Amino acid sequence: MKNNQLKIEVPKSGFTGLKENWGSDILAGFLVFLLALPLSLGIAKASGFPAAMGVLTAMVGGIFSSFFKVSELTIKGPAAGLITVCSGAILEFGGGETGWKMATAVIVVMALIQVVFGFLKFGSLSDFFPHSAIHGMLAAIGIIIIAKQIPVLLGDEPSLYKGEGPIELLLDIPKFVTHAHFNIAIVGLIALVILFTLPKLKVNFLKKVPGPMVVLLIAVPLSLYWSFKSTEPAYSLVQIGDFWGSLSISPDFSGIGTFTFWKYVFMFLFVNSLESLLTVKAVDNLDPYKRASDYDGDLKALGASNVVSGLLGGLPMISEVVRSSANIGFGAKTKWSNFFHGTFLLLSMILLIPVIEMIPNAALAAMLIFAGYRLASPKEFVHTYKVGREQLVIFLTTIVVTLAEDLLLGIAAGILVKFVFHMINGASFKSLFKAHYEVIKTNQGTLIKVTESAVFSNLLGFKKMLTSLPEKEEVKFDVSEARLIDHSFMSFIDHFGREYNFTGGNFQVVGLGNHISLSEHPLSTKKLARA
Repeated sequence: MKNNQLKIEVPKSGFTGLKENWGSDILAGFLVFLLALPLSLGIAKASGFPAAMGVLTAMVGGIFSSFFKVSELTIKGPAAGLITVCSGAILEFGGGETGWKMATAVIVVMALIQVVFGFLKFGSLSDFFPHSAIHGMLAAIGIIIIAKQIPVLLGDEPSLYKGEGPIELLLDIPKFVTHAHFNIAIVGLIALVILFTLPKLKVNFLKKVPGPMVVLLIAVPLSLYWSFKSTEPAYSLVQIGDFWGSLSISPDFSGIGTFTFWKYVFMFLFVNSLESLLTVKAVDNLDPYKRASDYDGDLKALGASNVVSGLLGGLPMISEVVRSSANIGFGAKTKWSNFFHGTFLLLSMILLIPVIEMIPNAALAAMLIFAGYRLASPKEFVHTYKVGREQLVIFLTTIVVTLAEDLLLGIAAGILVKFVFHMINGASFKSLFKAHYEVIKTNQGTLIKVTESAVFSNLLGFKKMLTSLPEKEEVKFDVSEARLIDHSFMSFIDHFGREYNFTGGNFQVVGLGNHISLSEHPLSTKKLARA
C-alpha cells in the first residue's frame, strides 16, 4: 500500500476547525494551562521579571498568536532556555525595575527584527546550525538553570548568591546546604522527588496529570501548614501584587545606543528564534496528522506576539517544546488548544491571584531544576557520543564555553570545532558554504549527484533545490562521490525523504556504501573511503 493511502483525515484549520474540534482542544488547553501556570511563574521569577509577567507572556502567546498562521500544535509561552539571557540582561542594565524595563525594550526591538526575518523567509536558517552545537547550547542552559535554582530550592537568602555565575554557584552548593531554611528546603525536595518519580510510575491515570500540578497540590498545603506567610521570609512565596493595576506600556529605550543593548537584542534574537523553530520542527514530527508548518509564518507570529509581550512588560516567548509535546499527548487537534490555554491563564489572573500567592518559590525552583535536567540529562551526553565521538567534542566545547562566557560564544566555538573536524575528515574549504550537485532528469524520474561535501553549512543550498522537486516522483539522491556527509545533513535528508515519501513520492539515498561511518549510529557522519 502506498504511503499516501495511509493518511488519516486532517482536522480543518481556522474557525471551521474550532467548530469541529472545540471539545478536544478545550480539554487539551485546560490541561496545558495546569502545566503552564506554575512554569510561567517560575521562569519569570528566575529571569528577574515579576512572576506574573510569565503568565502575561503565556496569555499573549496563547490568545494573540493563535490568530496568525502558526504551527497547529505548538504552545507559545516563556521558556526556560531564555532564563539566562533574560536575567543577564536585567543585571547588566542595573537590576530591579530599571533593568526589567530596559530588558523589555530589548525584547520589543528583537521582536520587530523577528517579524522582518519572517517576511524575508529566514525560517529555514535554523537548518544552518549543527545539531551537536545546538544540543550543547541547550544542555549548557540546562546546567545554568539548575545551578541558579539550587539555592532557591533550599530557601537561601538571595543576597547569599547574588551576582554569582553558574560555575561559582555549583562550587557553592555546600554553602547553600548549610544555610538552607529547613521547611522551605523540605517543600523543594519533596517537589523534586515528585517530578522525577511521577513519570516512572506505571499508572495510566497519573500519566494524564501534569507533574507541576501534583507538586502544587502538595506544596501549597505544606506552606499553609507551616505558615510560610508569617514564619518564613517574604521571598519564600510567589508575589503577584496588583497585577491589573500595574499593567502599562513602559519599556525603557534609553539604552538603545549602547553596545549592551544590541548585544542582548542579538542574543535574544538568536536563542529565541532558533529554539522556537527547532521546536516547530520537532512538533511537526510528533503531529499525528503530519502537517507541515510554515516556519516563516510562525516566525512572524512569534515576532508580533513578542512585540505585544515586551510592550506590556512580559518576557520573550517561543514555541515551547515541553508544553507543546504535552499538548499533543492531551489530544489537541488544532491551534485553538493554544488559544484556550491562554484563555484559562487570563481567567487565573482574574480569579486566582490570592491562591497563586500561596505557592512556595521552592516548588517553582524544583520545576525549573527538572526542566534544566531534561535539557542536560545524561541521556543527551550518551546519545551524542553514540552519534560520534567528534559530535561529543563539539557538544562539550559548546557547553564549556557557554558556561565560562556566554551563549553566542559557546555556539560559535561549537561551530568552529565542527569546521575543524570537517577539514580533517576530507571536506574542501570551497565546499563548506556552497552546495555542489548536478540534477539529471531521466526516464525514471530525477537523479541528483552530489559532489564535494554535504554538511550543515551548505545544507540550505541543497534544501532550496530539494524543496523545488515535483511531488510524487522517483528521486535518487546519489552521494557516492561526496567526500563528507555530516550528521546534521544525514538527519535532514532522512527527515526530507520520509516526508517526501509520505506524500506519495519515492525518494532514495544511494551511494552510502562508498563511505565509512564515524560511529554505528545510522545518521552518523560519513566520509568517503579511499581506494
